[in-house]
Amino acid sequence: MPSFDHPPTALGCPIPANTPHAVSVTLPSWNATVAYEEGKEWVVSKLKCGYPRFFLHERIQQLVSLVESRYGSTGERAIIFPSYRVACKCRTFMHRFTKLTDSTIRVVEITVPPPSQGVHSNISIVFFPESEVALARSFWQHTGHGISSRMAEYCLERLRATETPKSESKSSADAFKLAPHTFRRYAKKLDSPSVASSEDESDDSREFATYLEERFGRNLDISFVRQVKIALQRRIAGTLEDNLDVSQILQTQPHVSTRDVEGLTENDVFLYPTGMSSIFNAHQLLLACLENKKSVCFGFPYIDTLKILNKWGPGCHFYGHGEPQDLVELEKLLERGEQVMALFCEFPSNPLLKSPNLKEIRRLADKYNFVVVVDETVGNFKNTHVLDYADIVVSSLTKVFSGDSNVMGGSLVLNPASQYYDVLKETLAKEYEDNMWAEDAIFLERNSRDFVSRIRRINVNAEALCELLLVEPKVKNVFYPKYSSTRQFYDNCRTEDGGYGGLLSIVFHEPRHAQAFFDTVKAAKGPSLGTNFTLLCPYTVIAHFLEMDWAAEYGVDPFLVRISVGLEATDDLVETFSSAMRTLS
Repeated sequence: MPSFDHPPTALGCPIPANTPHAVSVTLPSWNATVAYEEGKEWVVSKLKCGYPRFFLHERIQQLVSLVESRYGSTGERAIIFPSYRVACKCRTFMHRFTKLTDSTIRVVEITVPPPSQGVHSNISIVFFPESEVALARSFWQHTGHGISSRMAEYCLERLRATETPKSESKSSADAFKLAPHTFRRYAKKLDSPSVASSEDESDDSREFATYLEERFGRNLDISFVRQVKIALQRRIAGTLEDNLDVSQILQTQPHVSTRDVEGLTENDVFLYPTGMSSIFNAHQLLLACLENKKSVCFGFPYIDTLKILNKWGPGCHFYGHGEPQDLVELEKLLERGEQVMALFCEFPSNPLLKSPNLKEIRRLADKYNFVVVVDETVGNFKNTHVLDYADIVVSSLTKVFSGDSNVMGGSLVLNPASQYYDVLKETLAKEYEDNMWAEDAIFLERNSRDFVSRIRRINVNAEALCELLLVEPKVKNVFYPKYSSTRQFYDNCRTEDGGYGGLLSIVFHEPRHAQAFFDTVKAAKGPSLGTNFTLLCPYTVIAHFLEMDWAAEYGVDPFLVRISVGLEATDDLVETFSSAMRTLS
């Protein structure tokens, strides 16, 4: 059971501590978070990890350094992807947005020797002029297509075992001493401290990391990855009995599903390396098989969803408040003859926890012929049924589905009842690439076995915490689906035994109380959500640092504190937050 007794407090420490592939990092104070966004050396130099789309894991940095020295030319930099097709998409994106008229951007595909147990281990490298680093990284960040740290580790080990060409020099290897910080959303500079190479690590630290991965991962051999992925697909399709291992879930009939959609099987579930990759690919899928028109982004979304809709395809209409009146305005737009390809929304939204009226959205979609794409990450499919109203459902498996904060993943689910099902399925049959790395799939499967019981406990804990915060005089607003003005829309989709999820946000009457509370509360502090332990962040600072005024226009307060509730004992959770509140003056 997670405990508040010893949350990680050291700046830059992985969350969870001693986790070599952690997806969060400790930013223990409000000032540290601001300094991180500003690129201050006293923070950047201490970061040992970070959220993978914004932080280049040290194994990835080392692999990039190696391929630059072996295959790159003078003045070239590199970024690595798990497939040639994705690398080509990156090249196309860079050609579209580069300001250089004579830039040379090339793709090199290499096979990592030796092939192990049938595992696909090709990697594709995009080489580009050094001036275009920020542009390449924006593709990595927005799309979620980058190579995973475990895949990088696997490739690095095997490439280092081969003979090192004479062309590999110290100056070339040093060329990639880039801070993970420069992968954050608004990177402004590229200078940073180097990271320690694996040769510099002590034998003890390497052994401890391996012990943690193997002992607490309790993993299957990599050769079982095909069965593991089928098990994941069935679980996501709705085979939700708790604690079924791979062999048990494979014996379960594919049509048995708690999603309550007739005909749904694991064959309608597609796996991706990250949640953002599933959103990007949903949009790409629609661009590939439907007439290219603008989409609608309904409600205030996680920022990269909006970036995807604006930077690929013809753009989007943004209804950032996500209120019923916005649907009235959308229908007026459609009545005037505007045609849209799709509507993207979150259920509920992050960080304001608003729930869109999916019944009304479905009515508009059927009347005006557009696709509905719902991101169910925050609500999750144990608490809510959204597939009835959607043509496509996407999710970040990195979050509560995994819970352990040590692996990335995403999913896309097609609704068999959708009028677009046949064309979507046919297009996916031609276009889909399975780029989820084998070891990541294995960890994700193991982590998700107790998904059902974890959700139940998290629901209870979140409601208990809300009850405390709702009567706290220093708290101005508590954002949570149960207490939202849009609760009726959430309840329309709530499952029979579903709760309201584990994410909530609070705003204090006075900004100084937000900062003091955040600095004082004894819980983990860093990016991400859906973890098995309670995790806080000053959301607007970390997600919208350079656009706070814009975010405020849609109700996202600059001093909003987002709380992802974990599995701690309920009494301990409430007392920890009560104690922090009592320190405020």
